[in-house]
Amino acid sequence: MGSAAPHLSGQASGEVLGLLTSLAHTVEWLITYWYAPATVALMVWAVSEMVVRRLARKASAQRVALELVPSRHFDPSLEEIFRRGVQLARASTSMPWWAPRRSKTVQIRLRADGTAPLRYRIEGPAGAQRLLSITPFGPDVTVKKASPLRDKPRKHVVRAEFVLRGRPTAPLREVPLEPDPLQPLVDAVSDLRAELGDLAEIRLDIQRAPKWAVRSRRVQLMAQARRAERREAQRAARWIRQDASGIEDSLTWQLQQLVTGKQSQGAGGRRLVMPPVPRRVEAAEALGKLAEDDHLVRVQLLVMCASDTEGRAQARLAQLQAALDVFGGGARWAMRGWRLGPWRFGADRWPSRRGFERRWALGHCQPPRANWVRLEELTGLLKPPTVHCRLPLLASDLPAFQHGDPGLLLQGIYRSPDGRRRLVATYAHETLFEVGVGKAGGGKTERALAQAIGWAHAGGGLMFLDPHRDSWPRSVPFLAHDHLAERIALIDLNAVGPAPRVSSWNPIGMHQGQVAHEVVEAVTDAYASALGWDDASAPRALTILTAAVAVLVAVNEAACQAGRPEDQATVFHVRALLTDVSFRKAALAAVEGRLDEETRSWWQVVFPTLPPDAFAVVLNPIARLAANPVTRAFLGQPAGVYNIRAAMDSRMIVWVCPGGNGPTDRLITALLARDLLRAVRSRRDVPEERRVPFRAYFDELITLTGAAPETIAAMFEDFRKYKVHVHGMTQLLARLPLAVRLSLVQNASTLATTAGSQSAVAPITSEWGDHPGPDVVAALDRFEHYMSLTVHGRRIGPVRITGPHLDEVFADHARPHRAAALERSARTLAGAAPLEQLTAQAAGQLGRVGSFVGRRTTAVSSAEQPQEEEYE
Repeated sequence: MGSAAPHLSGQASGEVLGLLTSLAHTVEWLITYWYAPATVALMVWAVSEMVVRRLARKASAQRVALELVPSRHFDPSLEEIFRRGVQLARASTSMPWWAPRRSKTVQIRLRADGTAPLRYRIEGPAGAQRLLSITPFGPDVTVKKASPLRDKPRKHVVRAEFVLRGRPTAPLREVPLEPDPLQPLVDAVSDLRAELGDLAEIRLDIQRAPKWAVRSRRVQLMAQARRAERREAQRAARWIRQDASGIEDSLTWQLQQLVTGKQSQGAGGRRLVMPPVPRRVEAAEALGKLAEDDHLVRVQLLVMCASDTEGRAQARLAQLQAALDVFGGGARWAMRGWRLGPWRFGADRWPSRRGFERRWALGHCQPPRANWVRLEELTGLLKPPTVHCRLPLLASDLPAFQHGDPGLLLQGIYRSPDGRRRLVATYAHETLFEVGVGKAGGGKTERALAQAIGWAHAGGGLMFLDPHRDSWPRSVPFLAHDHLAERIALIDLNAVGPAPRVSSWNPIGMHQGQVAHEVVEAVTDAYASALGWDDASAPRALTILTAAVAVLVAVNEAACQAGRPEDQATVFHVRALLTDVSFRKAALAAVEGRLDEETRSWWQVVFPTLPPDAFAVVLNPIARLAANPVTRAFLGQPAGVYNIRAAMDSRMIVWVCPGGNGPTDRLITALLARDLLRAVRSRRDVPEERRVPFRAYFDELITLTGAAPETIAAMFEDFRKYKVHVHGMTQLLARLPLAVRLSLVQNASTLATTAGSQSAVAPITSEWGDHPGPDVVAALDRFEHYMSLTVHGRRIGPVRITGPHLDEVFADHARPHRAAALERSARTLAGAAPLEQLTAQAAGQLGRVGSFVGRRTTAVSSAEQPQEEEYE
């Protein structure tokens, strides 16, 4: 046994030496021929990468794209947004088992290309379509299948990839939901111009964190924390020793030792210093947001900006980078790459550009090592823009106004975030009713005039009803064009000047082809509306007036059929019909065959029983009209020229100035308003496709509705059916009758307000949810408006619009030297005649009507006499 031990020992030593020698030869070979294993490793990596890319490309081909469209009042809670984030993280794993990890992702795309302020799309695995389609946001967000995006090539394109900088365990800043966290991104693309080829897109890829990667990262972070703690302890110990040595070597310390007689013990006479022990590293403190597995994801943030104009893409990228800084806290988003002087090497240059474009095109997620976040940090990006986001107004939202385009209606001047000003409009066929509110001089009438003038130059017909006449001289210089003069008529009851000229109108005239019972109803309802009559307060007055107007309308119908329209009766003949026995008998006998049995019976049975004082309530308003020479001349002509139905059908431009807001003026206004309602409803005899669009502008609605509240309300309810659109302006919405106010607000396609008291504008801002509030609107400058508009069936705004000023917008159309000629032409077209002449004709009209009914009675008696003899 003893002899065998050396042999075994030598054999073991030989084996160890041989092993070491072989190892040394292997290392020598590897050092000498390093390129061989490197080549093999590179080939293996290349083959595996090619296989992975092919599989990832195949998996990425089976993806679904959804677009999320929020409602105007979308206001999600933190819990709803967090649940959406959990859905997205879960959806990222809905891939086949063989799919590489880089293809297991859900992508959020925020895109601005001029078609929308910020389109919000979700792209993910096809297997997760149902999971992605059903959101926690409920009906406030519409999820629809997104159409493919095909971008045309742009001349200038910049790309960037963002990585989290700062402490790797620190979270991003917690951004509140109000204002919307997306607001900085929206502001960054608010000045995007589609006509210049501008495009900006942000893509956020979300990927569930693999367990092994999380554990590996935690081990690394714990090791780093321990090393940092050890270094800190060593640094502290070094400083303690240095401090102790410095104290003992000082003169003060030595003198203290001599005085006390104490001598330091220990090696070299030095004091023993205990170094600090490294502090225990707490996992929660060292790992931060990576301490827990729940809701931890990896993210990839890519940005691409493009434009056909040099420099705009780079500027846009800088704006987006600044917007992402809002999310910065302990960690921040920084552009990946490095800078060398004026050059930056990153995703936009070789060698990173090719990988960026591949990930951009295929939707692959290969995030940087530091991009670990929790879902709570992405709250601002996990939902579409909310109600708290201020969206810019794009050209696609509100079309630009073009002079002479009949399809557009001027609304004002919009100032974009980059300072550009453009005239904006709505589509004429969608702008059914408009309401403008604001204090006097705020610019609401100026805006209405600009809109009406633009509509007139585009070939449209309109009626502008202005009780105060201020609008007419203001608009004349811009309407003084030859192609407009033949369509403009002025009905002016102000009778200004030394030789006033007035137009004429017979509300009960039948020479224009009206329907008899409609004329009777219109006149009676106008009186009742202006005087406050109804079946409860004045039933007898209503009955008397209705019966009297029915007889006079029948007389006029007979006169027109006889070819004598100049012998027609007017409203002033109601007095003669009720109080003049001979005239009444002649009139009733002349039209006996034209009256229905009920009316004849009333005149024969009921009328004789009425006391004389029963007629006063009917005759007093007519007496006031007759006492005013202007109204007597206007209403006292047998065959008036004013015909609003013909004006509609022939695209006329009619300016009507009643002359004031007194009792007499209110009655005139009521008659005009009710006649307009009758004329519009009479368009039912024209097929819808052949009805000519017409616009009615009502300035000072308070004055107008004081005379005819129910009539104005009916206009805002019915006129749309007949292609007549109403634009109303008032200083105070609260002073309008309730029926009118409700109809205005309910049916308004455009709701606008200028500055005013907070109580005055509050009814308008409440319709917008007080965004903006009354205090904001009350502080507007002159000619500034907040308005909501209707475009393509959806509401735009409220948005701040500068009201158009005629001298600025229509400067090229101004013809002040032709204003006088246009006014003469407009009065001539309206059949205006000298006031004295018309007054004289009105005074003699009773005699002409009496002669006509007398002859008519004789003719009727002569025609009936042979019949009676033959009957006998």
